[in-house]
Amino acid sequence: MLNTKPLVYFLCTGNSCRSQMADGFLKELGGEKYEVKSAGLEAHGLNPRAVQVMKEAGVDISGNTSDVIDPELLNRADYVITLCGHADEHCPVVTNTRTAKWHWGFDDPAKATGTEDEILHQFRTVRDAIKSRMERFVEDGE
Repeated sequence: MLNTKPLVYFLCTGNSCRSQMADGFLKELGGEKYEVKSAGLEAHGLNPRAVQVMKEAGVDISGNTSDVIDPELLNRADYVITLCGHADEHCPVVTNTRTAKWHWGFDDPAKATGTEDEILHQFRTVRDAIKSRMERFVEDGE
């Protein structure tokens, strides 16, 4: 059977933190309504701190993979959502005219510096902002 759920494709530079968090939260909050995928301009690997802070929030992304953008998925997507400025500026052209392309910018927690506690605080701040945005998307479709 063909999947008829709208496809949401989250894009970031390395598909290691923000797009993984968005992927995890949307699957958790709206997985019955949406097909959810994420990818990056490059594949940097899944960030262990992203896995840790998502686990704290009750979402397991440890089985996710860090993937490079798939042109077929990109052009099949109903929503292409970039989560960082670099991905927004360098995203491949979406040729499907029915695809909604949105940019929801979040700070890159992988660039946080300081003590481990300070770095994890930044990861949690970004995680919570992404969760809030996913809740609004599931509720309002925007």
